Amino acid sequence: MKNISQIIFVCILFFQWSYAQESYTIHGKVVNSDQQGLEGATVIINNSNKHAITNSEGEFTITGLASTSYKISISFIGYFKKDIMVKIDKNKITLPIIILEENASKLSEIIVSGSIFNKTPNATKAGIKVLDLPQSAVVISQQTIEDQQVNSITDILKNTNGVYIKGTTGGYQEEIAARGYNLGSNNTFKNGVRYFSGMMTETSGIESMEVLKGSAAILFGNVEAGGVINIITKKPRFDFGGKMGITSGSFNLFKPVFDVYGPIGDSKKVAFRFNGSYAAADSFRNFVNSETTYFNPSFFFKLNSKTTLLVEADYIKDRRTPDFGAGIINYELVDLPREQFVGVKWGYNDAQQAAATITLNHAIAKNWNLTFINSVRHYNTELFTNTRPNTSGGTIEEDGTWARSVQRNEAQDNYLLQQLDLKGKFKTGIFTHQLLTGVDTEIYKTKTLRYNSISYDNINIFNPDYANFRNDIPEMNQNTLTSAPIQRFGLYVQDLVGLNDYIKLLAGVRYTYQDTESEVFTYSSTTNAVTNNYDDAFTPRFGLILQPTKTNSIFASYSNSFETNSGTDINGNALDPSLIDQYEIGIKNELFNRKLLANVTIYQITNSNLAQTSLENGNSNTNIKELVGEVQSKGVEIDIAYRPTSNLSLLAGYSFNETKYTKTNTYIVGDLLRYNPNHTANASANYAFSSGALNGLKIGFISTYFGERYAGRNYRVQVENDTRKLIPLSDYFMLDTTLAYTFKKFTLSAKLSNVTNVLNYNIHDDNSLNPIAPRNFLSSLTYTF
Repeated sequence: MKNISQIIFVCILFFQWSYAQESYTIHGKVVNSDQQGLEGATVIINNSNKHAITNSEGEFTITGLASTSYKISISFIGYFKKDIMVKIDKNKITLPIIILEENASKLSEIIVSGSIFNKTPNATKAGIKVLDLPQSAVVISQQTIEDQQVNSITDILKNTNGVYIKGTTGGYQEEIAARGYNLGSNNTFKNGVRYFSGMMTETSGIESMEVLKGSAAILFGNVEAGGVINIITKKPRFDFGGKMGITSGSFNLFKPVFDVYGPIGDSKKVAFRFNGSYAAADSFRNFVNSETTYFNPSFFFKLNSKTTLLVEADYIKDRRTPDFGAGIINYELVDLPREQFVGVKWGYNDAQQAAATITLNHAIAKNWNLTFINSVRHYNTELFTNTRPNTSGGTIEEDGTWARSVQRNEAQDNYLLQQLDLKGKFKTGIFTHQLLTGVDTEIYKTKTLRYNSISYDNINIFNPDYANFRNDIPEMNQNTLTSAPIQRFGLYVQDLVGLNDYIKLLAGVRYTYQDTESEVFTYSSTTNAVTNNYDDAFTPRFGLILQPTKTNSIFASYSNSFETNSGTDINGNALDPSLIDQYEIGIKNELFNRKLLANVTIYQITNSNLAQTSLENGNSNTNIKELVGEVQSKGVEIDIAYRPTSNLSLLAGYSFNETKYTKTNTYIVGDLLRYNPNHTANASANYAFSSGALNGLKIGFISTYFGERYAGRNYRVQVENDTRKLIPLSDYFMLDTTLAYTFKKFTLSAKLSNVTNVLNYNIHDDNSLNPIAPRNFLSSLTYTF
């Protein structure tokens, strides 16, 4: 850590020295017709590599210029571009205020932009700038997604240290974790609305992805402490255009995509966008394949000068062969061929998810805005395949013999969200305020049908006789039908108070009430078992932000979240929720005219009342628990982003995390929690040639490091001679390369992933894991119109 900090410090000094060699500077301010500063406007010095992005006040500064005349172009989405001529004849020139006129033919960008890297995340709800936010936040831009030719959430997360894929259960989902905590469907969002993450996510409709690390409970209620992910889908535009393309690659990948947008009619008040894709592919694993269909239509209505309406739909249908792997015997990793599949060939996981969201925005007055979101979502899944290796009754023997069983379950969920937010900026005396207050209600209606698992056949994982595998699909009897309605209500208020330009305080609190019910109908006995659990909690948040300059920020924060608990105490009463405390301090820097970002964050997350099996009176029923455990997560994160010219962009980061039991009646104090690497790191670069014989060519690389972590199961101290143990998995480094060439309206691109063909594993169960994909490629041809 010391060496890394020294390297960063030396690099910053070098960049500062190099920029100081030329001393001519231009400073200016860009505003709209109401004299309001435009944040995120682009200012370009033509015929040079100099540019800037305006800050929240609309101001910009460009340094390192020579004494001569320049043509400057100023542009902002939704406004007419403006060109001005400037002659530099002194060290610093302050330009007259630059006014941009609104262009009704273009839709203002819905995502509020900050600097070229530090975009303000929509997930903050209040529009708080990254430098004013007392927590770590990252926005993966559309440009990065396109440059890196991403094809999965795994690809996108190669840019987010400390947020990673911890597992790929059955190969039909990507399980995300952050800071030692699992980010399930409660922590994953699309356009601010929870979406079901238990299936693969199609990336062709993604505009950008936001990651808020740490607690976001004040904004969203019952979420894990590690953070939230918010996917922003592509939005309508008033200028007509689009793309069509086709991608092919390893494992017989075939994927056509389309994206078209434009105005409806001549009124310039209604716009649309419709994008989608179809993908079919095999796998590097024998007998494994997938098929995905995706559509994402949206419409934007400019009802009047103060009111807009955005209507979005999102549909995905995904079918793929479940693959639970088979790589562990007696808590030891065994060497199997990478391509070897030992599941049933006929197995399938069918999943569909459809969502519709209406977002109404209304400007009540200057600096006051009201947002109403109404969203419905439905998903249904059916899993019919073999059970996981090493589950009860299906342990793999030392000689490789495995008695396979078959499982089947079906699930469906109807979800409704209604959310109303009021946000505004105002002053009281010497204090400035950026206020957010809101209310939300959520209703889940989930039903899960489980069948009785049955014994199927015996195979040997070391020598699978595929030709003689049993291939008939058995009849199965229904076991239980579980109905689990959940109702959640939240009320929250938050205020960013500024004493001056240098000291700010973010404070807020949320009240959440949750009613969780469960009704289990057992078919064999025709009986119902009904339970109700009522939880409520206050989750506060406090943050102090010190800003010695407009491009530097130092913060310290405390936040609290809660986690509901299943099971009962020794007296049969429902368990209280576990409350989780998080402390975080950090430094954020935007240097060299906001071309370089250098951020450092240190955090500690403590769940001091973790639910664990009660040992009172010799109890062994794992459903009877007590709040006696404690888990603590500590870590540090470093993020660096640098764009020295408009042609070159660099991203890098490092994360250290340690999540362990600090108090427990079940495990060993000090034991690490499974699945979480201590170290992750990333570095990527992309360079675009803009002149000469190579004009139109882009080259890039993406490198990731994933540290050692553990599979298996933690040893239980209360079990005599317990056979459970942790299984260490080695660290690995992965390298991807990209190449793209654009000629007129055509772009030909290619990507080579896992260049060094490294072998490692994704953990998806205590005693089973899947190898990561070997070296593979994809190529695409795209036409832009």
